[in-house]
Amino acid sequence: MESQDVLAERLAATGRATLHAAPHSGTTLCDYLTSWRGKSLVPARDKAATLVRTVRPRVVILQFWGNAWGYTPCMAGATYGTAGYYQRYAADARALTEEITAAARDAGLARPKIVWASQGPDAFHPDRIRRVNALYADRAAAAGDLYADAGRTLGPAGDRYRWTRQLPCDAYERAHPAYCTHPAPGGGTTDLHRTDDALHFCLAPTTTTPRPCPVRSPGIDRFARAVTATVDGWLRGATG
Repeated sequence: MESQDVLAERLAATGRATLHAAPHSGTTLCDYLTSWRGKSLVPARDKAATLVRTVRPRVVILQFWGNAWGYTPCMAGATYGTAGYYQRYAADARALTEEITAAARDAGLARPKIVWASQGPDAFHPDRIRRVNALYADRAAAAGDLYADAGRTLGPAGDRYRWTRQLPCDAYERAHPAYCTHPAPGGGTTDLHRTDDALHFCLAPTTTTPRPCPVRSPGIDRFARAVTATVDGWLRGATG
């Protein structure tokens, strides 16, 4: 939800991709399944299979934080950290892959390449994020798809899953000082989170109405740059 505008800009800048975004706040994989018949936070027009038929994409980017029943009704009964929770995520990732594949086949399209985007460190449930990311990586490998480890750019070098509010400015941020929030001789540091929000990467306060992030936020840009690199790398190879 928050990163969609920045990701669209980064993808458009490659000259090879235009983003059609359909995010809904608080959702998870089962919300995008047409096979889910219960209450969902995603309308029918934005289910993954429907979007494949209408948008006809070459690439499908999937990015889910790991929400459970507290956010979305389709995960009722699944509790963070339990065996059932991880089993459900693995099953839903497989089902979503299968629905995307079937929708493309039924529409006479080449199967889109799926890009599973990893999550950054979680201040509250670090092991959950590690295991959810592993499920995404395994699903990508099993189906011949791609795993964009965008979350790696949001943790310290050498300590991938340690949460931190700030990181040293990377090469891009040093070359573009507007993205280095605390420049200093030798590099400086950049803010990933607000001091009052350990979860979101948008540096503007959250609102009751979900929205794309309205301010420049280095964490979001790092994530978008990493996803874009994966997508663009595949498109360049696919087009020769």
